[in-house]
This record gives sequence, C-alpha cells and structure tokens, in this order.
Amino acid sequence: MFLHLLDATYELFRAYFGYPRRLSPEGMEVGAVYGVVDSTLRLLAEPGVTHLGAATDAVIESFRNDIFPGYKTGEGIEPELLAQFRLAEEALETIGVTVWAMREFEADDAIATAADRWMDQVDRVVILSPDKDLTQCVVKDRVVTYNRRERKRYDEAGVQEKFGVLPTSIPDYLALVGDAADRIPGIPGWGAKSASTLLARYGCIEDIPPSPAEWDVKVRGAARLSTNLESARDEAYLYRKLTVLRRDAPLVETLEDLEWKGAHRSGFIELCERLGFQGIRQRPTLWQD
Repeated sequence: MFLHLLDATYELFRAYFGYPRRLSPEGMEVGAVYGVVDSTLRLLAEPGVTHLGAATDAVIESFRNDIFPGYKTGEGIEPELLAQFRLAEEALETIGVTVWAMREFEADDAIATAADRWMDQVDRVVILSPDKDLTQCVVKDRVVTYNRRERKRYDEAGVQEKFGVLPTSIPDYLALVGDAADRIPGIPGWGAKSASTLLARYGCIEDIPPSPAEWDVKVRGAARLSTNLESARDEAYLYRKLTVLRRDAPLVETLEDLEWKGAHRSGFIELCERLGFQGIRQRPTLWQD
C-alpha cells in the first residue's frame, strides 16, 4: 500500500498559471480551483492511489515569520489566486480528500509530519511535489518525492544525484545557497557546487572546519567561502532552522482516515453547480453518501 501526500498549495499555483481562466456564474475567477479538482481526480483514478492527504497554506505566513521577519509572505501573490485558496480546500474535501489547512505551520510541515508518522505502516510514501524543501523527507526508496509535471521520482539516490548531498543535508544546503522561494538569502559566495562538495564530505554546517586549510576536499575560492561562512555562522544556523521541516504539525487523522472512499455526491454536485464545473461533475470514479 502506498500513501500519497499532495502539496496542494503548489498544485493551486500550478493550476493558476497552467489552466485557462474560468469564471463562476457569479463572476468569480475559479480557474485554479478547477485545475486542482481536475488534476486530483486524475490522480485518484490512477492505479495504486488509495490513501491520499493534501496540505495547503491556509495563510502564507507561519511561525517562521516570527523567527525571521524576512521570510516569505503573501506579498506579491495575485489577489485572485489568494481568493481561491479556501475554495480549493473546500473542493478537495468534497471529492473526499483529507485536507490539512495549515495556519501556524506550513503545508510542507504537514507533509513532513505525515510522512514521518506513517512511513512504517505503508510500503512507500509518495510526496507529490517538486519542492526541494521536501526532499529532506526522503528515506531510501520508502519515502520519495514525485514531480507530477516532469513525471520524475526522487528516492535517496535521486536526491543525491540532483543536489550532491543526502536528504538529511538538504536544510544545510538550502541555508548556504539560499532559497529564493522562501526568501532565505543564503551565505554570500556560496553556490550549489561549493555547498554540495563540502556537505557531501562533512554532512552539516557545524562540521565544516573553520579554516580552509583543514578542508580535505577542493573547492574553488575556498578562502573567500570560509571567510564568508565564519562571519555569518549564526545566520547560517538561523537559515537552517527555517528550512528544517517540522514533524509535529497537528494532524489528528489516522492512516485509515486517509483512505479514499469516493467523492461526496451531494456536496460535489452542489460545488460544481455553484462554480460552473459542469464538465467534471460526473468525473469521480467512486462515490459516497
């Protein structure tokens, strides 16, 4: 049995930019919601997709904004996209999917928590997201990430091939190189090559020797990299704290609760009529109610 975990915030953004605009009968933009419903129903029709949980960022800000004011916010996100977040959560619920709408935590924390909690109870956990943050959750080939758009799966070997480090070093990697999506600036001068070379050897930031003369791997510009890191180690540790996903998000469900039993017929039909989704109202392959 596989457990699939859907990064529904990413899916909403992907649908907003990938699907045509669509207005509800009341004139509200709902194209992204339609895209999320359409792609999730396609997912549920695939063989082996029996247990599914979806996580969203009900609000963009989280506890990380209290730690680092420069962390990502909702600023710059199109209002008509933000307006569809709650509708997307409602739509996923009507098709029978368990939704974790995160407020204090982030969607990624919910996914990391679910993967950690249930990995020993299933044959494989499949995290449906291209987000590099989530690759830290990968465990051998038992917890993997899957990029639905590129149809590419990343197990531990795949993460190491892509980033040059083990999944456990991904937070350190992102702390050094930065992550523009989360507005984490990284350490000046540190790029993917230098970070992966040193972390592949030493594993974490605190184990990187303070003097480049002690480094037993060759890195271009070692003296400058070392100087920059030594002058900003506190910042590096802060950035790593931001990138480490929490495994204690408040998920109350059991694994059995995540089994897909079908769409809620009355609720889904009503939602399709309200939003003008006539073309997919009979799409679910399984119904309840």
